[in-house]
Amino acid sequence: MNGLKRLQTKWKVGGVQFWLIILTFALGGSLSGRLCSKILNLVFLEKNWAFWLIYPLILTILWPFSVIFVSFFTGQFRFFKGYLGRMGKRFMGKSTQHIAIFASGTGSNAQKIIEYFEARAVAHPGKRPIKVSLIVCNVPGAGVLNIAKEKGIPTLLVNKNEFSTSGYVESLRNSEINFIVLAGFLWKVPEVLVHAFPKAIVNIHPALLPKYGGKGMYGAKVHEAVIAAGEKESGISIHWVNEHYDEGDIIFQATCAVDASDTPNSLANKIHSLEHTHFAPTIEKLLS
Repeated sequence: MNGLKRLQTKWKVGGVQFWLIILTFALGGSLSGRLCSKILNLVFLEKNWAFWLIYPLILTILWPFSVIFVSFFTGQFRFFKGYLGRMGKRFMGKSTQHIAIFASGTGSNAQKIIEYFEARAVAHPGKRPIKVSLIVCNVPGAGVLNIAKEKGIPTLLVNKNEFSTSGYVESLRNSEINFIVLAGFLWKVPEVLVHAFPKAIVNIHPALLPKYGGKGMYGAKVHEAVIAAGEKESGISIHWVNEHYDEGDIIFQATCAVDASDTPNSLANKIHSLEHTHFAPTIEKLLS
């Protein structure tokens, strides 16, 4: 049963859909087996060594068509279309990892991440592709939307009510997103989205968690609190996202000194430098 639960988590589907998918697999496999036998019986008078040699090959060819046919009746065509597409890409060795970046502001981190993976594609064409395929934003007119337009990346503008109830999970799946990066996104991620993308959502926080995290702690507010507390060191924390603000497991941290002459603006510049240096390479390591 644990194995089935892991499959359900991997496919990011609910209980009813999971069993419909399993049913589709079973019926599709049975149908392809029957079709394969009927076809070969027209060619071979008996089930000799040649019959059994060719049988797996014909079965492999028929299976995707059989499963797609059955999926029309079980209502799982969309799932199997994507599933078989991913299988084909893996077989060809070029299955792309599709990233969605969630941002609320100017998008400086988003731009660095986009440019990092563009350069990677040119420098290492043989590596498994990683691509920023969607920009998700909650602020009309935010600078990150201009970056997306310049780069030719699709955008999704979200509203709070629908985000909190649906997490736009279906829209993300339709864009084949398999990894989410929060880069200055100010809303709390709803449970429905966390559960749909387990261990596939990361956030960057402009302080050394668990200090100076939680609701309301973002941007200049964090730097003001760090300086007011007389801290000698600050930095960045890249962490997994769970149902609570800034409480997911920490993946990576980098530090910088807080000098007596620092202001929130000067400390922010130090933090931005750390973010731009470390965020994209950390994402690459997670996806590799």
